[in-house]
Amino acid sequence: MNHGYLISFLITLLPSLVVVGCADKPQISFQRDVRPIFVDKCIDCHSPPYGEGYIKTGLDLRSYESLMKGSVYGPVIVPGSSKKSPLNMLVEGRAGNLSRVLKRLHDPMTDDEIKAIRLWVKQGAQNN
Repeated sequence: MNHGYLISFLITLLPSLVVVGCADKPQISFQRDVRPIFVDKCIDCHSPPYGEGYIKTGLDLRSYESLMKGSVYGPVIVPGSSKKSPLNMLVEGRAGNLSRVLKRLHDPMTDDEIKAIRLWVKQGAQNN
């Protein structure tokens, strides 16, 4: 077997594989993709001083910086881990009774909105 040919073939093929792998998970931007979801679905309740969600939890969703400060209960985002992030647990319905209460009180997020937040957290929850 000609190893030089095999190596050349793999080097040529590698960029294509990387591009195909990236197509499944586009880079999610906080400003472009995530913040508009919060503005549309969450900010009315999670803005100081009178938002009910802000009063109860201290979670302010007006900016990236205030989101990353978290709530009175601690951080709501674990960059890189949507499984461990309390925010993801809530919006994905993995927070038990609290998730059910949110669905009753508010217009629920769409599957695409939930996916965008999940991918953003998995990608490191950057301020981009």
